[in-house]
Amino acid sequence: MRHMMRSAVLLSVVGVLAGCDLKEVYPTEAPQVAGVRFINAVPDTAGAFGMDLRWVDLVENNHHFRQNFRNGPATTSGVTGATGVQYKPTAAGQRRFKIFLNDTLQAVAQVVIKDTTVNLEAGKNYTALLIGEARTGTMRLAFFEEAVAAPAAGKTAVRVINATGAAIDVRHYKSGTTAPATATFAGVAAYTASAHLEVDTATYRYNVQPAGGGTALFADGTFLVGARRVRARAPVASSTSRRSPAPRSPGRRSP
Repeated sequence: MRHMMRSAVLLSVVGVLAGCDLKEVYPTEAPQVAGVRFINAVPDTAGAFGMDLRWVDLVENNHHFRQNFRNGPATTSGVTGATGVQYKPTAAGQRRFKIFLNDTLQAVAQVVIKDTTVNLEAGKNYTALLIGEARTGTMRLAFFEEAVAAPAAGKTAVRVINATGAAIDVRHYKSGTTAPATATFAGVAAYTASAHLEVDTATYRYNVQPAGGGTALFADGTFLVGARRVRARAPVASSTSRRSPAPRSPGRRSP
């Protein structure tokens, strides 16, 4: 009886193998994706760990997690950059996302700052820019395609995003030289972005003043422009260091 059972199992396995063609190829469809990045340029509102942007219509491993103001810029060897600003692949089509406060307290973490639907085209890059101030009622979400022509060889396109409540002039110059008398990006309106400018690869400094000239809003910063086809972006200008913050509980900004 045992011999018959073993024979039956063996015949069953042989039958399964005979029904499969190991040489047959089953093509898989390449996913149609766009690139999306999130910039948190809101100085007065956040959870204990900033904000999250999450797609809520599909399960994807591409959420923008714990993004603090200006996406937590860090300075290395005198050059400041925000590593949290990065394009992440997102399925193309009509998509819905929400921006939450990030916090360990459920009552705070469930607060939705923005809830919107956008259309994404495969192969294109987009920016979700949350900008303005909640306390003054100027906070808004801008979502736009990064439609920039590929820079010439050895050059990169840069621009300025103005996160202040007033127009600014930005003078951009190579490190080791002096700021020009004329603004490179003149009259960049409040809560808007300038046009792109092609520049050589180098380490640059930037000087930010009120539109028309005046005292610099903060010390001149430094950023590195590399030779690649990816657009570089000057750090978001903000004058929040000159304003006394409203009282708030430790570790949290008022929603």
